[in-house]
Amino acid sequence: MTEIPLTRTAVSDEKELGVRRAVQNAQGFGENAQLAVESDTEELTALLSIPSVAGNIYTLPAKISLDTVRDFIERHLEEREKGEGLLMIDRDHLGSICAYHDFQFWPQWASCELGGAIRPDLQGKGRGGRGAAIAFEWLFESIGVELICETSALDNVRTASLLERIGFQFMGEITSLLPDGGSRPSHYWELYKEDWLKARDSHAAIK
Repeated sequence: MTEIPLTRTAVSDEKELGVRRAVQNAQGFGENAQLAVESDTEELTALLSIPSVAGNIYTLPAKISLDTVRDFIERHLEEREKGEGLLMIDRDHLGSICAYHDFQFWPQWASCELGGAIRPDLQGKGRGGRGAAIAFEWLFESIGVELICETSALDNVRTASLLERIGFQFMGEITSLLPDGGSRPSHYWELYKEDWLKARDSHAAIK
């Protein structure tokens, strides 16, 4: 398996502690994203049971059920206490969960990985791109990371197109470990804070 991030630049103890504390104190970002808690299990399970939502996401439980999703939420809450992970959800105007955001942090390198998905009826309407832009801004400015890495399935053209438009640098193919112990080939990308700022300020990177 290939451990990420590929680029690892050690940061000062002060910087590492700052990232950990920001993650530990995080409650949400943007207008809608909020921490996922155990009471969200049933609704999140329903969202993740939609094949087009969870199909290509290797970080999700291999089998989606109430028990595995509850464990997924609890694991992220435990990671939050250490400053190393967050799981957040978005709700639509009716109050239903319509998206989720999965963050893994490496405070010692001021780096993170962001994954997630939105409900099918909201896909293809620009919401994913706008949500990504809000998340990146929050990660760089509020959490304090310096590098965001992303993976995608080899046939995930939509994600690849979005990442290229934002300014991510394609780093090649890696082997990702699946929750069930298996593996899959993945495309791997990295985005530095300074490159994000250039893309954001020079043109509307995400619309």
